[in-house]
Formats: sequence, C-alpha cells, structure tokens
Amino acid sequence: MTSASHKAKLKILVIGSGGREHALCWSLSRATSVPEVFCAPGNPGIASVASCVQLGGYNEVMAWCETQRIDLVVIGPEQPLVDGLADRLRAKDIAVIGPNQLAAQLEGSKDFTKQLCMKYNIPTAAGQTFASVQPALEYVRAHGAPIVVKADGM
Repeated sequence: MTSASHKAKLKILVIGSGGREHALCWSLSRATSVPEVFCAPGNPGIASVASCVQLGGYNEVMAWCETQRIDLVVIGPEQPLVDGLADRLRAKDIAVIGPNQLAAQLEGSKDFTKQLCMKYNIPTAAGQTFASVQPALEYVRAHGAPIVVKADGM
C-alpha cells in the first residue's frame, strides 16, 4: 500500500439547489480526494454529479450529517446562513464553509448593512429606511433620480 491509500477521503454535503450549488458539486466531484458528494435538496442537473438527498429541515440536516459522518458542509444559499445553520453545524464540530449568523446579516438585511456602513463611516450611497410607503415616496420625490429602492430582508 502506498501512503496515498492511507489518505482520508472526504464526504461533503452541499446545501442548495441552484446554479451556484451545481458548480460547487461539479467541481467537488472532480476532486480525487472526495469520494462522495451529496447535495440537499439538489436538482436533476446536480444529480448527475452528486447524490441528492431530501432533508426536511435544519434538524434533519444536523442528524443526517452526524449519522453519515459528513466531513464538510458547504452552504450555498443565503437563507440557511441567515437562519444560523453554519453556527449549528459548528456547534456539533462539523466543518462548514459559510459565515456565522451574525455575519450573514450583511447579505440578509440591506438595512443592517446600510446602518453598519453609516455607523463606521464605510463609504456607501446615501440612504434611509422606511417602515411604510408614504414616507418612502416622499423621500424619492425629494431626492429624484437616479435612485435605488430596495426591500430589506431576503
């Protein structure tokens, strides 16, 4: 036996079902050190490069990772990150690629990010947050075009 045959092989779970996750699964499936790539939930295209698994929710993801001895979880979509899935996996000593819940707010909440930028003088466009339509319309009228209006959250 060569020393290469003693190398540990990784079992990886990719979370998501979009093009980003397809690209990740495709790339990971080509690595010689990765014998098994799983994707939850995946899609028919992803199924050509990874084993798709249907998991009911974050608790089921956690349990499945433990029973399957998953070495690494790669979280593609923002929603599971905003929901704290990476934190939960790390708490169970499962390696994960993805920011923690607090850092995921940067992508998950435009208002959070805008407020953070303003607080720490990080260059950003002028902006304001509104809880109702009328004050937002007044702001748009007062400032004119060009202007960008975004909804907060996912």
